[in-house]
Amino acid sequence: MDKRFTDIIQLIKQSRINAIKAVNAQLINLYWNIGEYISKKIEQSDWGDSVVAELAKYIQQNEPEIKGFSDKNIWRMKQFYETYKDSPKLSTVLREISWSHNLAIFSRCKTIEEREFYLKLTKQENYSFRELDRQISASLFERTMIGNTKLSTALRETSQDTTNTFKDSYVFEFLNLSEPHSESDLQRGLVRQMRNFILELGKDFLFIGEEYKLQVGNSDFYIDLLFYHRGLQCLVAFELKADKFKPEHLGQLNFYLEALDRDVKKPNENLSIGVLLCKDKDSEVVEYALSRSLSPTMVSEYKTQLPDKKILQQKLHELFDNESDNK
Repeated sequence: MDKRFTDIIQLIKQSRINAIKAVNAQLINLYWNIGEYISKKIEQSDWGDSVVAELAKYIQQNEPEIKGFSDKNIWRMKQFYETYKDSPKLSTVLREISWSHNLAIFSRCKTIEEREFYLKLTKQENYSFRELDRQISASLFERTMIGNTKLSTALRETSQDTTNTFKDSYVFEFLNLSEPHSESDLQRGLVRQMRNFILELGKDFLFIGEEYKLQVGNSDFYIDLLFYHRGLQCLVAFELKADKFKPEHLGQLNFYLEALDRDVKKPNENLSIGVLLCKDKDSEVVEYALSRSLSPTMVSEYKTQLPDKKILQQKLHELFDNESDNK
C-alpha cells in the first residue's frame, strides 16, 4: 500500500463508521419510540394483541420497501422499551450498539445489572455480535462478579473487533440496502454457485432468498438458500456446510423447517422440506429433511421431484474442487 495515502483511507473509513453509527442511533431511537407507542396503546386498552400483526401486514402491503417490521420484531420493540423504560441512565449506551446486540442482551440477561454490564462491555470493546454471544454463553458477568474481578481485567480476556460491530442486518434493512453477509467469502461464493445450479435443474424451482432471515423468539437465524417448488407446492430450504456431516446439522435444518411452516408457509401450501449439503475433504453427503407427519405417499412424491442426491453430490464435488484449484 502506498503510505502517502493511508491517512486519506483512514479518514474515509472513519467517516463511514460515523455515518453508520448515526443511522444506527436513529434506528434504535425509532424502535424505542414504536415500542413505547405500542406499549401505551395496549396498556390503555386502545389496542389488542392482534393489532401488532395487523400493523406488520399493513406495512408489508402498503410500504413493501420498508423492511424490519415483522410482527415479531415489532413485539421485540415493545419488550425493549418495557425492559429499559425505568433505567434512563442506560439510554445513551442503548443507542451506541446495534439492534442485534441489544436483542441478545435484553432477551438473554436476567437482571438490569447484567444487562448494564454487557451493554457497557459491548460499547467499550466494540464487540461483534458473535463475540458478545460467546461471552454471554460463557457467563462472563457471573464469573466477573463471583471472582470479584475488575471489569478492566475481564476485558483483557476478550478480543476487539471494531469492523463488525455495526454490520447489522437491521441497519441495512432500514436503509433499504442489501444485507451484509456473516459468512466468509468462500461460503458465500459456494452458496451462490449452488443457487444457480438449482435454478438450472428445472423451471419448478423459484428462488426466494439467500441468507433468508427467520425470527424465532428474540433470535434471528439465516437459511443459506430458500426456494419455492411449484410442482410440490412447498418451500425448499438448502443448507450448505463446508465440513463433515454431523447429526446436529439435520437438527438445525428441521428447526428451520418448523419455523418456516409456522411463520412463512401459506395455508394452501404443503409442508416445507430441506436439503442438507455437507462436504469435507473426503466425501460429499446429501440428506433430505422431511416432516415426520408426511404420509409415505407424499414422501415418495417429494423424493421423486427433488434433485437426485447423486447429482447434488457431484455438483458439491465440482464446486469444492474448483475452489481448491483457484487457491
